Amino acid sequence: MEGEITDHLGYDRHDAVGRDGGNSRNGHRSKTVLTEVGPVQIDVPRDRDATFEPRIVGKRKRRLSGVDELVISLSAKGLTTGEVAAHLGEVYGADVSRQTISTITDKVIEGMADWQNRPLDPVYPVIFIDAINVKIRDGKVANRPIYVALAVTSEGRRDILGLWAGEAPSVTGAPGGEGAKYWLHVLTEIKNRGVGDVLMVVCDGLTGLPDAISTVWPQTITQTCVVHLLRNSFRYAGRQHYEAIAKALRPVYTAPTEAAATERFLEFCETWGERYPAIVRLWENAWAEFVPFLSFDVEIRKIICTTNAIESVNARIRRAVTARGHFPNEQAALKCVYMAIMSLDPTGTGQRRWSMRWKPALNAFDMAFDGRLSTGRK
Repeated sequence: MEGEITDHLGYDRHDAVGRDGGNSRNGHRSKTVLTEVGPVQIDVPRDRDATFEPRIVGKRKRRLSGVDELVISLSAKGLTTGEVAAHLGEVYGADVSRQTISTITDKVIEGMADWQNRPLDPVYPVIFIDAINVKIRDGKVANRPIYVALAVTSEGRRDILGLWAGEAPSVTGAPGGEGAKYWLHVLTEIKNRGVGDVLMVVCDGLTGLPDAISTVWPQTITQTCVVHLLRNSFRYAGRQHYEAIAKALRPVYTAPTEAAATERFLEFCETWGERYPAIVRLWENAWAEFVPFLSFDVEIRKIICTTNAIESVNARIRRAVTARGHFPNEQAALKCVYMAIMSLDPTGTGQRRWSMRWKPALNAFDMAFDGRLSTGRK
């Protein structure tokens, strides 16, 4: 019977007892293991022939897997390595170095590579593309964008397709660092992962992106985010005129047709064009990508005229990024953003709300785009 006894840590006592003359204590050595409830002292049985494998605490392991999951979860919520170390010390009485915490979080990089290259759906009704600015120390600390591509599936679920770090302005010379060549590379990567058709891409006037979209998916409509267009307009206006300008622009983006929107915009130009010509120029440059949503019914308008669908994701990412201050390199920034994304909606409640909210719009998409969405599902 003694040879069948297994202790609470998963070690088979038969080996230790049988090889140590029946005195298992003489064959044990003390070891401290970090667990979710703090450091735990265990007696590790010696095995001269190394013929058994521990079941819970592996050989040469100093912490259980639950500790790694805890560290990754805390990091994903925006805590720095120092804050995670302090938390483990205060709550669990565990002394864990910053280097150990960094090593634990580095484990997600392999999973991030697999996630970034996973196969995608053949068709998406909408893809939202937006940027989060992070500070990266590459010789000197500078703002770099991390682009997030969030798609809505044909079932109405949210699916983040990937993350891409924007190039430094000195590399391409394009405004903001990116141009058509950069976006062609990103979109071709998405297409090579199985995306054969996208009905609409909603973005914020990213340089070169419309040209790249028309090259990769010729039938896709590019839509400028109206909210971003309004925000950019206020940058050129005095604070005392914010309310009046917002009131004057509202008839433009709520017009029933493109012709009506043009008339309302001309009225805006007559009133405000002389005082704020930069606002007029901003709307004129974005007009081709602004007007497409005006030709659709209200169900589609409500969904695709803004990037609100991605703003909740961006808010979570910004929280994690802001806590870090700046990153030593691009890989560290991507790792932080990836962990924040993986911690989204742990209960699945958000996905269920998305599906309910998108049902009317998906039916409208299928009718407006002549069944391309249904065809792609098959």
